Amino acid sequence: MNDERFDRLLDELERWNRKVNLTAVRDRAQMVTLHIEDSLVVRPLLEGRRILDVGTGAGFPGLPLAIAEPGRDFTLLDSNNKKIMFVQHAANLLGLDNVTAVKARAEDFAPGHRFDTVIARAVASLRRLTEIAGHHVGEDGVFVALKGRYPAEEIEELPAPWSHEVMELNVPGLERGSRHAVLLRRAGT
Repeated sequence: MNDERFDRLLDELERWNRKVNLTAVRDRAQMVTLHIEDSLVVRPLLEGRRILDVGTGAGFPGLPLAIAEPGRDFTLLDSNNKKIMFVQHAANLLGLDNVTAVKARAEDFAPGHRFDTVIARAVASLRRLTEIAGHHVGEDGVFVALKGRYPAEEIEELPAPWSHEVMELNVPGLERGSRHAVLLRRAGT
């Protein structure tokens, strides 16, 4: 975490959190772990140039990933207006011209193209995620669903045509086994 923009992002998050409840995490050290490190750990899982962050909330994992990956285009999607206003403000403040903030529900969003990677962190069950946002994943793309503990029951409920691979994520400062990424692909691709 050597880019000063991560600190500026957290400064701004703290400032906005005093007026508008964007996130329950208030301790700065926890913000580093739960917002920045927890976002950046998925960098190796990103594929392609176009990335969609579904249910981004206050911009996580999308904003830290956009800072770390300037050559990729990030669309950060959330239906909560105050959170999308923060995301837009933070992207402008940090000079992130690779970020587009969109206020919309995933099932209503119609960008006119699909994405190489769709990512969602603690948004919904795997089945529900595929229902509301699976259509945004490009034919050869990947849907990266970020979960806490291993989501065995959710995996059993996955509908066709989705195949899955589960990876344990090692987030600095968090207990081992507390974070997993479920990589969903259309079967046969």
